[in-house]
Amino acid sequence: MAKKSKNILKTSELVDRTKLYSIDEAIALVKETSFVKFDATVEVSYNLNVDPRHADQQIRGAMVLPNGTGRSQKVLVITQGAKVEEAKAAGADYAGGKELLEDVANGWFDFDVIVATPDMMGELGKLGRVLGPKGLMPNPKTGTVTPDVTKAVEEIKKGKVEYRVDKESNINTIIGKLSFDAADLKENFNAIHDTIVKARPAAVKGGYIKNLVLTSTMGPGIKVAFDK
Repeated sequence: MAKKSKNILKTSELVDRTKLYSIDEAIALVKETSFVKFDATVEVSYNLNVDPRHADQQIRGAMVLPNGTGRSQKVLVITQGAKVEEAKAAGADYAGGKELLEDVANGWFDFDVIVATPDMMGELGKLGRVLGPKGLMPNPKTGTVTPDVTKAVEEIKKGKVEYRVDKESNINTIIGKLSFDAADLKENFNAIHDTIVKARPAAVKGGYIKNLVLTSTMGPGIKVAFDK
């Protein structure tokens, strides 16, 4: 407990919570203020001036980060016929049809992402109450409902991340691992930041980004300067 308090005290001395840091300063601080003994995940969090109750302000999508995410994700592909072998050849950890959906219905969740071909969405829809709350339901907007299973699997394996505004107008997504070079983290941040800025809904009046924070697993939040 004493050690934990000492670490918290040290981070409070390093981070000025009233200051907006440049992205270079923020990345340096994220690295300096991490005290966990594992390779922490680095995340970026946005609070946006949008109203997710309106369809045109429900910002959602996916992209492949230039330097990946630093973590491997297990991919389940729900498909049938020749697409099963195509998915496996592309690197899918699991691929199949109704038999795998039965396993999911019985509580099997040894995967991180589901990709599905359009012809299987009717079957997947039956598990909406199970997959929806876990954020696992495939969606065309994120490229996880597609006939091109090879492209979908390869992108996820390369470091594809999804971003989606929640009910409180926040977007949280990862930009890499603490072990990444600062330049690689910055490149990943710039890629996701540019994407979110370009997604600004036409209906938004005034400032678009209200708050932007960079953090690592169990680390302090570091406010980042941004153009509104």
